[in-house]
Amino acid sequence: QVQLVESGGALVQAGDSLRLSCAGSTHTFHTLAMGWFRQAPGKEREFVAAIGWDGITYYADSVKGRSTIARDNAKRTLYLQMSSLTPEDTAIYYCATSGYGWNNRNFHVAGRYDSWGQGTQVTVSS
Repeated sequence: QVQLVESGGALVQAGDSLRLSCAGSTHTFHTLAMGWFRQAPGKEREFVAAIGWDGITYYADSVKGRSTIARDNAKRTLYLQMSSLTPEDTAIYYCATSGYGWNNRNFHVAGRYDSWGQGTQVTVSS
């Protein structure tokens, strides 16, 4: 299990931008496929974005074009830059790692991820 700690969540206004960070504890960070998920009140956890060890990225349609997932392996940190935020983006955001890896058919499946952070709250006011 990898220890993951998210940060950067905040209360922001619609239209603002935000960058979330996720610090990992393992020296094998650079080998891991990683992702961001979110869970809004009363809703199931949903996929947001994923990045492979090789830098390949995938995004949910709901954030595509206004979000960027990136990783800094030297700092063992995963990022999610989001812009043009709306109240629909309000959720707890979780980062996760996949020791098994994923492919272009299952990168969005939460079950492919085996380590999760505690989450960081993002609230967007209208």
